[in-house]
This record gives sequence, C-alpha cells and structure tokens, in this order.
Amino acid sequence: MSKSQALVVGAGIVGLAVARALAERGSRVVVVERSPRAVGASIRNFGMVWPIGQSAGPLYERALRSRAIWKQFLGEAGLWYQETGSLLVARYPEEMAVLEEFMQMDGRASVRLCTPAEAAEKSPAVRPNGLLGGLWSADELIVDPREAIAALPKWLEERYGVRFHFGMAVTYIEHPYVWAGRLRWEADLIYVCSGADFEILYPEHFARAPITRCKVQMLRTLPQPNGWQMGASLCAGLTLIHYGAFAQMPSLPVLRRFFEEKYPQHVQRGVHVLVSQNAAGQLTIGDTHDYGLELDPFDRMDGNELVLSYLNEFAHIPRLHLAETWHGIYPKMTDGRTELILHPEPGVTIVNGLGGAGMTLSFGLAEAVVGG
Repeated sequence: MSKSQALVVGAGIVGLAVARALAERGSRVVVVERSPRAVGASIRNFGMVWPIGQSAGPLYERALRSRAIWKQFLGEAGLWYQETGSLLVARYPEEMAVLEEFMQMDGRASVRLCTPAEAAEKSPAVRPNGLLGGLWSADELIVDPREAIAALPKWLEERYGVRFHFGMAVTYIEHPYVWAGRLRWEADLIYVCSGADFEILYPEHFARAPITRCKVQMLRTLPQPNGWQMGASLCAGLTLIHYGAFAQMPSLPVLRRFFEEKYPQHVQRGVHVLVSQNAAGQLTIGDTHDYGLELDPFDRMDGNELVLSYLNEFAHIPRLHLAETWHGIYPKMTDGRTELILHPEPGVTIVNGLGGAGMTLSFGLAEAVVGG
C-alpha cells in the first residue's frame, strides 16, 4: 500500500487537469489510469480550445483560464499550438440575425462581425458565393490532442512530481482506500474522473444523475498540398444551434426552424461542422452527435457524408482526401448543466459530464473544484 495526499482516477483531460490543480495547491498527487495511455475522447477531438462556444460570464472566463494554462503547458513542453482564432461564416439572413443579436447582447471584446471580404481574408477556404458575413473570434487555440494528452503526464511529473500508474483499473473505492485489483492506495482526497465509463465506480450515483453518452464521428484529411494553410478554424450556421453561447439569442428559434426545414437530416443527426488544421497540415472535420447510454459501435457513412456535404457548401478544401475516420464517446448532461460534481462520500469527489467541452473547460473547472 502506498499513501498520498490526493489520488485521481483517470488520465484523460479532466483527470490531468484535476491533478495539476491539486499539485498547484501543494498536494502530493497520484494518478491511476486503467489504460496504458489515454485513448478516449481526450485524444479523439478537434484539438480546439473553443471559448466562443461558452456563454458570457463564468463559463467564458473559465475557458480563458483554461486557454492560459494550455499555453503555459505547451510552451514549457515545447509542443506545437496555434492561436488561429475562429470564423463562423453566415450564408442566410436567419444566421446573420443571430450573429447581430450576439454582438449586441454578449459583449466580449475579442469578437466582431466580419463583412464577406473580411471573412475571406481570415481563411482562403471560405467560399465567397452567397456569403453574407461572419463572426470572428480571436480567442480560439488549436493543439494536437494526441500529442498534448500524451505529453501532459510527463510535464506533470517533471514540474509537480505527480506520479502515474497506467494500465491499472480502479475497481473499488472506500475512503481513504482505492483498489485496483489487489493493489491498494490510501489518500486523503480522492477524485474520480472516469469520463464515459461511469458504471464501475459509484454506479448508483450516476444512475440518479441526468447524464448520458454522446458519440461523435470525425474525419481527418491527408496533409494539404503545397503547405496550404486554412487560417482561422472554421464553422458555419449549424454551430449556432449547438453551443450555449448562442442559446439565449431571440432569433435562435427562428433559425432552428429554418434548419429543420432546410437540413432535416443534419438536425436529426446533430450535425454541425467544425474544421481545424494541425501542424502536419491535416484537417480535422466533424461531427455528428448520437446520444444514449448504449451507442452503436459501428460508424455510419451517411453521417460522414452529411458532414462533408455541409462543409462543401461553405468551404473549399484543396485536398479533401481522407486519411482517417473515427468516433469518440463522451459523457453529456441532459439537463443543461455544463458539468457534474458529486460527493458520494466524505473525501471523494466525482468530476464528470463536461460534454464536448473538455479541452476548453477542464483546466479552469479543475481549479474551481479543487479550490485554493
């Protein structure tokens, strides 16, 4: 048996963020992860730190705090990242109405409306035909999630002395003890960051919580030719009905009805299209959204085709040849909350339910949960 002040279950982005926050406040931290390396939703995403999607106020500030921590880690670790900002292109009056209301109501200084010409300057991929304008945000940051999540444990070890035990599945907790098979740890503080695998530890608490799973399908292209750079990360109007930042706009119900008529299959499959570019010049494109506690393990090509057809409406990609397709599964709250924080017994905290905003919110949320 080994003893530590704090033990974290799970080495996805939420668990790593909690480990960092605990170490920052002076705790000796151990992280136990069931896989030899993190292979879940934390590496199966766009690599977007996406403050524009978060509502003004605490969530937006939390996203900016996460962004600052990402930059600290990436800079110290010598890893690639790019402050691309993002551009949401608008091609219909209903979309522009929501963007104009957002500018009037939201108030963040890093965002502005673009003319069609200004939008085209932000990215050579933007199709000018039918373009009415766009929403430019300077906040968005792109990382390589596969590289970054793999490197974070080493950085936490070297900078804070965090110790990691990979390939050990925690099967039972009774504070102050944590078991992985016959191995046992003792800790004053225990944090359970189990992501989508929430039936093993404290299953009765998750069964009572308004939480489900979301499966997203994503694609990645071959590197673009001749060093072509997309510039700003891109999205379009369907994104407006997906993110909380736009949820209170008065014209959003009108836009939703417009999309239900024009893009019924896209709305049914939860399609909204984001595009980011990594250091190798590859584009990551997605995604569809399917919800449920039990999700189909097989990817559907019709969903990928919906994503690509919508992308083709607002962006021209020089080389749209696919190198990879995959899906990721993450936990999602069903009652509108942005996270699930539970205390199943004294000394134990569950941190879960960040939905698709783990890369954007985890570092900031972890500081709020751990406290000073």
